[in-house]
Amino acid sequence: MTVSIAHQNGVLGNRVRFGCKSSGKNGSAVFERKARVGVGRCHRVARASHSDQVAAGASLTNRTRPDYIPGRIDDPNYVRIFDTTLRDGEQSPGASMTSEQKLDIARQLSKLGVDIIEAGFPVASPDDFDAVKAIATEVGNEVHPDGYVPVICGLSRTRENDLKTAWEAVKMAKRPRVHTFIATSEIHMKYKLRMTPDEVIQNAVNAVTYLKSLGCEDIEFSPEDAGRSDPEFLYKILSEVIKAGATTLNIPDTTGWNLPSEFSGLISKIIENTPGAKDVVISTHCQNDLGLSTANSLAGAFAGARQVECTINGIGERAGNASLEEVVMAIALRGEDQMGGLWTGIRPNHISATSKMVMEYSGMPVQPHKAIVGANAFAHASGIHQDGMLKNPGTYEIMSPETIGLQRGAGDVGVVLAKLSGRNALGARLKELGYDVSEAELRDVFKRFKDLADKKKVVSDDDIIALVNDEKSQAVATWTLRDVQVVCGSAGMPTATVRLEGPDSVLRIASSVGTGPVDAAYKAIDSIVGLEVDLVDYSMASVTEGIDALANTRVVIRPCNATLSSIQLVENAQGAIRERTYTGNAASEDVVVASARAYISALNKMISVCKLEKTSIEASESSREEPVNA
Repeated sequence: MTVSIAHQNGVLGNRVRFGCKSSGKNGSAVFERKARVGVGRCHRVARASHSDQVAAGASLTNRTRPDYIPGRIDDPNYVRIFDTTLRDGEQSPGASMTSEQKLDIARQLSKLGVDIIEAGFPVASPDDFDAVKAIATEVGNEVHPDGYVPVICGLSRTRENDLKTAWEAVKMAKRPRVHTFIATSEIHMKYKLRMTPDEVIQNAVNAVTYLKSLGCEDIEFSPEDAGRSDPEFLYKILSEVIKAGATTLNIPDTTGWNLPSEFSGLISKIIENTPGAKDVVISTHCQNDLGLSTANSLAGAFAGARQVECTINGIGERAGNASLEEVVMAIALRGEDQMGGLWTGIRPNHISATSKMVMEYSGMPVQPHKAIVGANAFAHASGIHQDGMLKNPGTYEIMSPETIGLQRGAGDVGVVLAKLSGRNALGARLKELGYDVSEAELRDVFKRFKDLADKKKVVSDDDIIALVNDEKSQAVATWTLRDVQVVCGSAGMPTATVRLEGPDSVLRIASSVGTGPVDAAYKAIDSIVGLEVDLVDYSMASVTEGIDALANTRVVIRPCNATLSSIQLVENAQGAIRERTYTGNAASEDVVVASARAYISALNKMISVCKLEKTSIEASESSREEPVNA
C-alpha cells in the first residue's frame, strides 16, 4: 500500500478490511480481501528530515502502470487520468494561452504522468489546430524510460469536418485519440440540437464510423449532459457507439447537477445495462456547479469508471471541473483502504510545479484555501494548530508538502537564495522545483534574479517561480519594454514616459497622462503600438509577504477595432461564438513595471495570433527614436 505518504505514527502491521466492486475489465464482482498496512512515518519528530518526506512521496510511483490498450485496462483497479486543462480549462473566460505555453504545459503534464492529454479543440481556429498538432508531434512521441507516453487527444463534434480536423491534428502522436460528443438530454436535443433521439443516435454512430474509416483506433464518445439524460436512452446510444467502434465511453455531468450517490448509481447502471459496456473503458467528466465535481468523480470511480477527466487547479467552464490534484491525492491517500485498491500512475511530486505553471500561463489565480495547491494548504495560523505541528506535523497535515513537490527547508520555510548565489545554484533550484529551462532562459531569469536579490535580503521559492513563469509566459516579443518612468502624486497629473523596442530593433518613445501611473503608462504604450484594445480585466497580487514583495500582475485585453474583432471570433465545443481575449502576466518588484510588462505581453499575444506586426509597426512610425545599435 502507499499510505506511507500520510503523516502517520502508529504500530506496524495494522490490518484493514474492505470491499470493492470489480467487473471484468471495469470490475463487477463484489469481493473482500485483507491487506497489511505498513504505516510510514514521514515525520518521526517535529522536524523530520527532508529526505524522509521526499522518499515517502516517491512511494506513490513505485508501481508499474499497465500497458496502454485502447478500450481495455488489464489491472481492474487502475484509474486512467485524462487531463483536459488545455481544452476545457482554456474555455474559462480570460484563460487564453499561446501555442508555446500550451506546449510547455503539455510537457509538464507528461512529467506529471497523466495518461491522456486532451490538447484542444482543433477545429476552433488555425492556432488551436497548430497547438494540438505540435503537442501530438513532440509530447506525444516522447517515450519515458519506463515506456510511458501520454495519449494525445483532440475534441470534436460529430461533424465530418470537425472529425477530420481533429484526426489530422493528433494522428502524428504515438497514441492518438479523438473524443467526439453529442448532447443526449431532452432539453439539449429539443432546444439546442433540434434533433429527434433517433437522429442523435445516427449522428453519434456516423461520427464513430467515420473516425474508424480515417484510421483512428482509439475513439472516445461522450453523451453531453448525461447527468440529466434519460438512462434508457443512454443505454441505447452507448450500445450503438460501442458496436460502431468506440473504445471509451465518457459520462459527463455537464451542468454539475448530480449528487455523488446519484452519479455513482448512473455509472453502475450504465455498466450493468449497456450491452458491451464491460468491453470498453467507462469515464467520468464532472463539472463543479454545486461544488461536487471531485466527490462525483470519486463516486464514479468507486462505481466502476476507470478513467477520470479533470483539470489542473479545477479550471474550466463556469464553476470549473474536477480538480486533478484533488482526485489524484484522494485516490493516493484513500484508494487502497476505502476504494477497493484504486490507484493511478500520477507522479505527485510534479503537482505543485504544474499547478503554478497553469496558474501563471492561464492567468487564473488559485484561491488561497484551495485543497492541495492553495497558498494556505500547508499553512497553520491557529495557536492550537501550531502547537500540534511543532510537536508532530501529523496532527494537522494528512500529507507532507514534499509529496506534491512543494519544497520546505529547515524551519518549515521555503528554501531561499540570496544575492551571492550563482547561476548554477539557481539552475539547480529550478530543477528541484520541476522547471526545465534552456540556457538562454536561465540567463534571462538569472539576470532578473540578481536584480531582485539586490533589493531583497533573500529570494524565496515563490519569487523564483514568479520570475521563471514571467519569462516563459511572455509571447514572441514584437514589442519589448526598455524603460518606463512615471511622475505622480496628489498635487499633479500622473504622467508616464515609455520606451519600447520594436521587431525592427528601433526604439520608440512616448509620454502620456492618465488617471493614475498605470493608466498613463498604458496610454503611452497604446500611442506607440498603434492598436486599439479594451482592457477587460486588471488584477495584482503580491507573490510573498513584506514591503519588498514581488508584484504579480494579470491583464486581459481584447481588440476593439471592428475589423480586428471580426477575425477574433472563436467557437467553443458547445458551438458558442465568443470574442477571443488575450491574457498577459508579469512579475516585478515595481508595480508599474509589472503592469506595463503584463500589458505588453497581452498585446504581443494578440499581435502574434492576428498577424498584426506590420500594422503595428506602421502605426508607430511617429514615435520612432533610433535603432538600438545606433
